[in-house]
Amino acid sequence: MLNPAPVGHVILSHGMESGPNATKVTRLAAVAEGLGFSSERVDDQGIVEPLARLDRLLPKIDRAPRPLVLVGSSLGAYVSGLASMQRAIEGLFLLAPPLRLPGISPDLSLHARHIAIVHGWRDELIEPAEVYALAAATRATLHLYDADHRLTDVIPAIERDFATFLSRILESHQ
Repeated sequence: MLNPAPVGHVILSHGMESGPNATKVTRLAAVAEGLGFSSERVDDQGIVEPLARLDRLLPKIDRAPRPLVLVGSSLGAYVSGLASMQRAIEGLFLLAPPLRLPGISPDLSLHARHIAIVHGWRDELIEPAEVYALAAATRATLHLYDADHRLTDVIPAIERDFATFLSRILESHQ
């Protein structure tokens, strides 16, 4: 039996001290594939410069099937947000996004039809109030959990949030 054509595509970008086989991006890729999306995980291990990561991500976006969803964790969320400022993206699903990085311009803004942000109340690197302000400015869905920056304790909840997010995108394309 032939596999049906994907209903969309998801590109997942990991954090600074992580990789493409990290727990969060692996489990979110599985959620996407379970809903019929194709997925790819960017391998930016050892690349800490956000603009270098962005230069690697933009060609992937240009080649990707649509509708396209970018998923990013921490530095990967920042880079995904920057990409949305330069390319048309259907969805952004961001985990613990930094809003600014020292010496990097611009501050993060988000541009997509569907935006969701997941953040921890106890995030030791990024103030929840800043993320709330970003969500309010972009009218993003915001999920705040009793978790730290890594969000490890709430991965099952994040999987449910992501499944709901992708389902909304599918509904908007019917």
